[in-house]
This record gives sequence, C-alpha cells and structure tokens, in this order.
Amino acid sequence: MLLGLDPLLTGDLLAALDAMGHSDALCLADAHFPADRLANRLLDFPGITTPGLLRAVCTVLPLDDAPAVDLMQSADGEVLPVQHELAAAAGVGLDGVRLVERHDFYDLAGSAYLIVRTGETRTYGNVIVRKGVVPAPAGAER
Repeated sequence: MLLGLDPLLTGDLLAALDAMGHSDALCLADAHFPADRLANRLLDFPGITTPGLLRAVCTVLPLDDAPAVDLMQSADGEVLPVQHELAAAAGVGLDGVRLVERHDFYDLAGSAYLIVRTGETRTYGNVIVRKGVVPAPAGAER
C-alpha cells in the first residue's frame, strides 16, 4: 500500500491507468458482463462494487470532456439505483452521463483500453469513462 492512494488501486490497475492516453476508455463492468469475450486487457476485482471502484479510480484519473461517462441503458430505460451511484462516484450528475443501448455499450467496451470486471451483482452496474488530460503540477516547467 502507498500513502494517499485508495487501497482498491492495485499496482496492476495503476500501471494500466498510467499507460492510458488522453481519451482512452476504461470499462468497469459488473459480474454479469461478458468481459472475457470483449476485453483486450482484463483485470478482475471480485468482491468490489463497481461504484466503489469507480470512486477510487476517479481519485487518480481525470475524466475527459463529454461524453466522459457512459452507462449501459437498462432494458426498460429506467435509471437504476446502481447507475445513480455510478454517476455520483464519477462526480457527475445524471445529466453528465450518456445512456448507451446494451449492444452498443458492448461495442464501446470491446474497444476500451482496459476492462475491469468487478464483483458487482446488480444488473446494469457497468460504466465506461474516458481519461482526460492530466494537468502539469504547479510550478512545473515544460
């Protein structure tokens, strides 16, 4: 463990987040998600909720401009409690997310830099975020 980092942020996850470039996508997926089939790179975080992991990721990953957050649209179009939690964990309101039809979401996830499968058992507990530009530290010369 390191000082100042959420303990959910493992070395493998931090290395992947660091390697991502501007606008690269990260998919955090629930336990039902076909991650093995879709992932170019896959990490497993069983026992962790998707909102909990997203909250930790957002402490080190700046989000890109819109669309910064994609949620998988539920079958009936209702925004579910887990999706409200995901929007809050990303630090955006529901007006800051895009709802994406399930098969279109799979297509987006398949092109993501990384998919992280969580232990989330609530359906539609899936989110895609895009990495923004990491600002230079104050006083850093370029």
